[in-house]
Amino acid sequence: MARKARSKRYFTQIPEMAINAYNGCDDQKLKNKIYNRFIDYPFNKLVENVIHTYKTYYFNVSYEDVKANVVAFLNEKIHKFNGDNGRAFSYFTVVARNYLFNENNQNYARMKAHTNVDAIDAERDVVNETYVAQNLEFQSAFMDFFTDYMDLHMKSLFPKERDQKIADSLNELFRLRANLYSYNKKALYILIRERTGVSTQYITKIVGRYKIIYSQLYSDYNKGTIKNLNHRIEEFNA
Repeated sequence: MARKARSKRYFTQIPEMAINAYNGCDDQKLKNKIYNRFIDYPFNKLVENVIHTYKTYYFNVSYEDVKANVVAFLNEKIHKFNGDNGRAFSYFTVVARNYLFNENNQNYARMKAHTNVDAIDAERDVVNETYVAQNLEFQSAFMDFFTDYMDLHMKSLFPKERDQKIADSLNELFRLRANLYSYNKKALYILIRERTGVSTQYITKIVGRYKIIYSQLYSDYNKGTIKNLNHRIEEFNA
């Protein structure tokens, strides 16, 4: 008899319910059954997708070893999920991604520490490095302003509750920008859809409005014409 194919939606409400049941269970044998039947496969698929989406290049072990390490880390953190910190998919995606980025950065630092210092200095472009550092600092300062601005005016800019959920999810991603340096558009849409339960067509609409506000505020911020968090708000609400 042919084996029934698994659903493409591997992280549905069932794994989330199973995680809550797992965390609330004191019987280790029952916990193992819950995990093996309902959680193991979704965790493995989530980690596979995170690894493929957020490219991390500084691991000196095999893909399978990296995957196993991330799944093991999710198991270490599973008890921290309680339903109040968002949907299980979004929560554990962030946990897996942050673990990957942290390990990747540490491996890169170790690699640099073992690289010949003279060779590094010979290849450096100090002027360009300084420019890039200043530009990153400027962008970071603007992003802090932008997320505060959107938080303050969220309800007036997006009166519908559905649109507020999408905009709030976007703002949360901007806050996590230090850990999102290699996300792509598809991954961003998946995260927002899983977090809000809203279809892609509505997400696209809000993303478009977000881009307009972002572009105009960035231009003004770059010119130094923004004086406070109410800048252009009447225009945006018109």
